[in-house]
Amino acid sequence: MERRSELGEFLRTRRARLRPEDVGLRDYGGRRRVPGLRREELAQLAGVSAGYYTRLEQGQSPNASDAVLDAVARVLRLDEAERTHLRDLARPRPGVRRRVRPERLHRGTGVLVESLGRVPALVLGRHADVLAWNRAAHALLAGHLPFEAPAGPGGRPNVARLVFLDRHTRELYADWKGKARDTVADLRRTAGRFPDDPGLATVIGELTLKSAEFASLWASHPVHPCVPQRTRDFHHPLVGSMALYNEVMELSHSEGQRLAVFTAEPGSASAAALQLLTDVHTDQDTPADRDTIADREPHPADESHTGEDIHGGEDIHGGEDTRTGEGTHGGQGTAAEDPY
Repeated sequence: MERRSELGEFLRTRRARLRPEDVGLRDYGGRRRVPGLRREELAQLAGVSAGYYTRLEQGQSPNASDAVLDAVARVLRLDEAERTHLRDLARPRPGVRRRVRPERLHRGTGVLVESLGRVPALVLGRHADVLAWNRAAHALLAGHLPFEAPAGPGGRPNVARLVFLDRHTRELYADWKGKARDTVADLRRTAGRFPDDPGLATVIGELTLKSAEFASLWASHPVHPCVPQRTRDFHHPLVGSMALYNEVMELSHSEGQRLAVFTAEPGSASAAALQLLTDVHTDQDTPADRDTIADREPHPADESHTGEDIHGGEDIHGGEDTRTGEGTHGGQGTAAEDPY
């Protein structure tokens, strides 16, 4: 993705949502060629020259100071997530573009997901690919797909593709529009953090071509803060309606990977429905199917010789082999934005 165009698009969408009177300027009427604030008006309020702001919006001021970026953010009334996104876009990381390595699931993380048993849990890569799920999460989110799908090279399910291209997933979320907007906002945030990741560009480009709804949301450049815990309402085809807590933690040992866990209020109808779902799904498995996630992951001693792709090409499960990923930096999980 071209960082300059991303920065310009982001700033233009934020200018467009403000009227002169919103920021204390007098509107003398007459036809305005563009909605919202003009560049000159924003520059005046931020205390910079119109020429400097124009260069900033065009991505030609990579050394913009904190004071300038904070002033622009203040005028545009950006929230904390949007301010972070602005800084990510306005300040390219120095250095030569490096070859991005394949993203892999750590064996210990796979063991953790499996050990949660009847609590739905899954791990997402930064492209929104499912790197691993346990049987409860598979039953909840994508029982129509093979359980082994996350383990196959190039075949991992992708949450963003599922949300916009899969009918089952569209019907699963009671508030699909909210889920769709959150998905796009999460991809926007990730694209700001990893602008040179070709896997992200593949997912975003494919969805832009295949989904008019995604293209429209992407053009609006949503970037909003997400809480580490929220409640999602589901309409599951097997057990009906459920309201589930969704906890999300970022795995610090691998930048961009997140662990998502779903739980229900104890004693509630949702808890009974979730238990029924996991019971039914487990009963349908055959003993031969019950291999563990850890069995399918490389041992730490072998990790230097193995690797799997984390995004796809032509369908919702994945496809082409593009070598993407980041290094690791061990530690424990921290609260993260909710991609669900």
